[in-house]
Amino acid sequence: MSDSAATKRPASATNGFSKHDNDDHQDTKRARLAQIVQDQQLLASQSIPTPHTPKVIQTVRLPDALRKKILITGGAGFVGSHLTDRLMSEGHEVVVLDNFFTGRKANVEHWLHHPNFSLIRHDVIQPILLEVDQIYHLACPASPPHYQYNPVKTIKTSTMGTINMLGLAKRVKARILLASTSEIYGDPEVHPQPETYWGNVNTLGPRSCYDEGKRVAETMMYAYKNQNDVSIRIARIFNTFGPRMHPNDGRVVSNFIIQSLQNKNITIYGDGSQTRSFQYVDDLVNGLTKLMNGNYDSPVNLGNPDEYSIKDFATKIKEFTQSSSEIKFLPKVADDPTQRKPDISTAKRELDWAPCVHVEDGLRKTIKYFRGEVEAAGEIVPTGPDAAKPKGGS
Repeated sequence: MSDSAATKRPASATNGFSKHDNDDHQDTKRARLAQIVQDQQLLASQSIPTPHTPKVIQTVRLPDALRKKILITGGAGFVGSHLTDRLMSEGHEVVVLDNFFTGRKANVEHWLHHPNFSLIRHDVIQPILLEVDQIYHLACPASPPHYQYNPVKTIKTSTMGTINMLGLAKRVKARILLASTSEIYGDPEVHPQPETYWGNVNTLGPRSCYDEGKRVAETMMYAYKNQNDVSIRIARIFNTFGPRMHPNDGRVVSNFIIQSLQNKNITIYGDGSQTRSFQYVDDLVNGLTKLMNGNYDSPVNLGNPDEYSIKDFATKIKEFTQSSSEIKFLPKVADDPTQRKPDISTAKRELDWAPCVHVEDGLRKTIKYFRGEVEAAGEIVPTGPDAAKPKGGS
């Protein structure tokens, strides 16, 4: 026998694998691939729990004929992120567009893996080309300290941003909903405020960049409707609260809760007799989707008619948080409305909508959220009434 013949070995023996080993290897590969497919199917059927949004939200699978592609400007903000949750859970494709001035990536990070979700960092004052079926135009700072920080930019967002979104809606024949505001009524002399009330607004005051910007945005909506046959909807949103409010937005609910949780003085600007109506964010989202998918195209108030004085509201939050905080009264803020309460008869009649969540139930959920925010941050210093840039990361 030659040396070469003596040293000859089967291929399976020379590489260390038998046929049985190779079969096991192939089975392992198939099992891994099957697990990957299973994982992808799971990721396409729900949100991923995150520290900011630990609850898992299930999504349904819609047939192509029913699934819409929906753009939400400002979709990483407080209201926009809750609207994103609703539309994703219904099985639609959602494109969130946000410049993250007040929006936070943490508000939508539980959807980043999902095939139906897209996130675009973009400022609405610049045009963008997309193919969508519906547009919820929510982009604009909504708290007085934030929109007063850069009043020119606030005006641009409401005017140029709305023109750009209307141009997009016109081009792709999408329906567009404008998130307008109760601020268009100014310091109202009619109470409660119906949609037919024209308002009492100071065009030169510190809040006018937001008030007048939204008023002209409504005007542009109807100009595009009448001249270009764009399908429009307008929601006049009253005070809204809930989880994911920006901790430093300087608004009543967030400030009072943060101050109470830290046993710091609860600061009221004025004597506390001014009134507000507060709706929980889930009710607002219900109203927005009903308005978008309904047949009514005149402005609609969306708010909770339950009215509270600011002083009573501060006392309620102090009780709910079992806080040792003291209520302190500071000088009144310029152009702060003395009363605000929506007449929602139009929403009831045209949308079959009314708020369902009691303010006290909503407060308990919101306090739980902010308790987590305070624990994570160690300390949160509330924003006062003066113009201020949003603090904290996204």
